[in-house]
Amino acid sequence: MSSDSTAILSFSDFDLPEGVLKSLSDSGYETPTPIQQQAIPALLEGRDLLGHAPTGTGKTAAFTLPLISKIDLNRKQPQMLVMTPTRELAIQVAEAVTHYARFLKGMQVVPIYGGQDYSIQIRLLKRGAQVIVGTPGRIIDHIKRGTLSLDTISQLVLDEADEMLRMGFIDDIEWILEQLPVERQNALFSATMPKPIERIARKHLVDPLHVAIQSKTRTAETIDQYFWLVSGLHKLDALTRILEVDDFDAMIIFSRTKTMTEELAEKLQARGYQAAAINGDMAQKNREAMVEKLKNGKLDILVATDVAARGLDVERISHVINYDIPHDTESYIHRIGRTGRAGRSGKAIVFVAPRERYLLNQIEKATRKKISALELPSTETINNKRVARFKQQIADTLATEELAFFENLLTSFAEEHDTAPIKIAAALAQMANSDQPLLLKEAPQRAKKSRDRNEHEPARGKRDKNSGGRKSSMPDAPEENMERFRIEAGYKDKVGPGNIVGAIANEAGLESKYIGAIEIYESYSLVDLPSGMPDEVFNDLRDARVGSRKMMISRVMDNPRGKSAGNEAAGKPRSDKKPKKPRHDKKSKHPKA
Repeated sequence: MSSDSTAILSFSDFDLPEGVLKSLSDSGYETPTPIQQQAIPALLEGRDLLGHAPTGTGKTAAFTLPLISKIDLNRKQPQMLVMTPTRELAIQVAEAVTHYARFLKGMQVVPIYGGQDYSIQIRLLKRGAQVIVGTPGRIIDHIKRGTLSLDTISQLVLDEADEMLRMGFIDDIEWILEQLPVERQNALFSATMPKPIERIARKHLVDPLHVAIQSKTRTAETIDQYFWLVSGLHKLDALTRILEVDDFDAMIIFSRTKTMTEELAEKLQARGYQAAAINGDMAQKNREAMVEKLKNGKLDILVATDVAARGLDVERISHVINYDIPHDTESYIHRIGRTGRAGRSGKAIVFVAPRERYLLNQIEKATRKKISALELPSTETINNKRVARFKQQIADTLATEELAFFENLLTSFAEEHDTAPIKIAAALAQMANSDQPLLLKEAPQRAKKSRDRNEHEPARGKRDKNSGGRKSSMPDAPEENMERFRIEAGYKDKVGPGNIVGAIANEAGLESKYIGAIEIYESYSLVDLPSGMPDEVFNDLRDARVGSRKMMISRVMDNPRGKSAGNEAAGKPRSDKKPKKPRHDKKSKHPKA
């Protein structure tokens, strides 16, 4: 069976568990892709599947959603095995499975791949994971070591089988397949179908459903495409800079979730933009009314989810911004296709966090087009633009408005107060810009640390009377525009400054130079970060791991030293041991984001 059906279904039409549907809804996924429409029902029924589908068509969700739905969460044994050609893809798939299964209580997912310490993987396997995602070589190593048994596997997925063939894994795959139970469900996905892959499919798949999906690979030549690597500045700050400097007619900003469309639209309105949210929760007539406003110029910015923008054809859309990078290439092509229509030029920008670089690589690979890095406008550029705009407003008002009344009023004021007209004009300009300063301030430069000290070791502070006699190296309060946070991991967890910097840089998309003072105690750590952290980043950091522990990051708020009532949290020494100084590993190297 081969099809490229365009029927639009809802994920709720599938017989998926409530927890999986909740994960999809919270993530803003509303409509399945063509391969998901065909694969999910077949896999739920227990059929084998042969997917002829390239990267970027949504195939990870196509096999993950139905197969995790069939896992027995009460059994702490491997039940699903996913084989991938590379460690990067193994990590990516494991993260996707974890994300989709986050409301399935008791679900454990373990990625196993070369380059990571065996002890970490063995420890996780011993806990009883139901889903194993790994590369062929490392899977074989664990089987031969006796740390992984495939006897309880009931579901097998071969992802990017042709790539595994190209990398020389075909014999390894055959060996692993021989170790698996005969009675199992199989799904094989491959962008191409060379003969060795066809042979594996014929030998190991039983009456498979064949799903063939052709990926769209072309983007309009009239669209200039750019990416911005999210670092240092927050997304909203970057978006605001782009809006100020880029001359645009109308714009669509894409976000993954319905909630974010509404929040972002409100923030843009507060900044003076004619913006509105459009998502799948809106009645059709309200959506049509919103699109009509965009067409006739009563609205300049729509913040939308993918579903809400389907079929949207407005010629004046000059810019598309992917505030959240889409998880598949089809969505990206669909999104940016809203601009550059009817031969007009367009501009597409995608925001990419460091941990999402692989998604950008997938888009470039699938579209066969290199996406250029975007240089965010500098503070000087923005200020020059604001000054020019202000001068133009003055010129326009002088040319078009009747000013006789105000001329008489201000002449009278100048005579009464003996004030020069230019000073009165300056006062009026200040009044007009009281809500938002005309000029943007440069972010303060962080002072450089001495070369003979750790990059993130703060200047020596005064002795802390609550620290059990230790000399504290962290300032009593964060620097200007910084906040202090507490992380629930310390040197007993073998956490060093480099671990903290790396974890925050990866999860928050923050360059290491923006991470301030760090102080590590026995069971917790303190770190200074830029103030105004968005809730979505804060939530990501709470769940992120540093070393072997979750950060569980929290704001210190009114207590600048981050102390709690307990002795240890207050920095007091343990009664049975000599007090230790906070650790600052001077040999530590800090990764760049």
